Amino acid sequence: MQNISPFHIAIPVHNLNECRIFYKDVLNCEEGRSSEHWVDFNFFGHQLVIHYKAKSDVETHTNAVDGKSVPVPHYGVVLPWDAFQEFSKMLTQKGVKFIIEPYIRFEGLIGEQATMFFLDPAGNALEFKAFKDITQLFAK
Repeated sequence: MQNISPFHIAIPVHNLNECRIFYKDVLNCEEGRSSEHWVDFNFFGHQLVIHYKAKSDVETHTNAVDGKSVPVPHYGVVLPWDAFQEFSKMLTQKGVKFIIEPYIRFEGLIGEQATMFFLDPAGNALEFKAFKDITQLFAK
């Protein structure tokens, strides 16, 4: 794999303090700069910014993937296999409620991966995944 440049993503949250605690204390992301309306985090080497936005009543859309209802949009990180296992155990111990519990998707097929989905306190969907064979990341 090539050396990957960090991405930047900014997401809306309706409760800045609640989400600040979630990203710091549940996901263990280091906090960076902040203001009254936004907070930067080191999100596994990437820049995640939570921005205050009033709560919306729009329901989350889903698409079927491997027989599961995957929320759209969603974001997350591809972790090393062992790190995924440790991270999913940590989230379970911290009482994170999964939309899709950690499991192996596309088992025995091209693109086989471990995956899990959960929401932050603002309802933003996160997916973390891992490949035993990282060369399968973009395999057709």
